[in-house]
Amino acid sequence: MRGLGLKFLARNFRSDRGEIDLVFRDGDCLAFVEVKARTAGGWTRPAAAVNAGKRRRLSQTALDYLRAIKNPPVKIRFDIVEVLLRDGVVTEIRHLPNTFPMARPHRYG
Repeated sequence: MRGLGLKFLARNFRSDRGEIDLVFRDGDCLAFVEVKARTAGGWTRPAAAVNAGKRRRLSQTALDYLRAIKNPPVKIRFDIVEVLLRDGVVTEIRHLPNTFPMARPHRYG
């Protein structure tokens, strides 16, 4: 994702409420990234696994991350990276930026 101009900040950030796979800075925006891998040729895309419950936990954990870095005045977004595998080998990686908003009732900014 470095080729996209994103600066890596954290990997596997954990709080009592969940885990965020990756955190990047994209200008004045923090991108919280969920990585999902699936076997190629399946019926659903990996991003489909990020359901309402998962979005809520990611939102809560993002708020914990923001508190940990003293709540800077930044924009935030949630991205998904889909990793498609065939016989255990990565065949495709898809970056889906700004895939969903922060889950209600949580809001930031």
